[in-house]
Amino acid sequence: MKYATARPYADPEKAARRILEIANAVEPIQGRIHIEKINEPFLFRDRGSPAEYGAGLKLAIERGWLKMHESGTFVTFTPAGAELYDKAVDGLKTDSPEKVFLHGQDPERT
Repeated sequence: MKYATARPYADPEKAARRILEIANAVEPIQGRIHIEKINEPFLFRDRGSPAEYGAGLKLAIERGWLKMHESGTFVTFTPAGAELYDKAVDGLKTDSPEKVFLHGQDPERT
């Protein structure tokens, strides 16, 4: 007999992917994604635990998808992480015609 339900983010890989999905949906400010814009949806909307959040964020950083600032207050997509969502990082473009730029503006349109 089971008493506990399965945790959807008990696997750090699934937690990391969800963290990336949330980060992708956030509008960056000066190319930065404030950490509270990621942890609030993960912890309170998705009902993930702090341990699952920490493991997922750590895995995303270890895999090179996200980079956390030394202050711990924001993250940025790395080129590897941006490639997962076809984003351009620091002016580097991808081949897709539908590009989302972290700095909010297409450099070709200036």
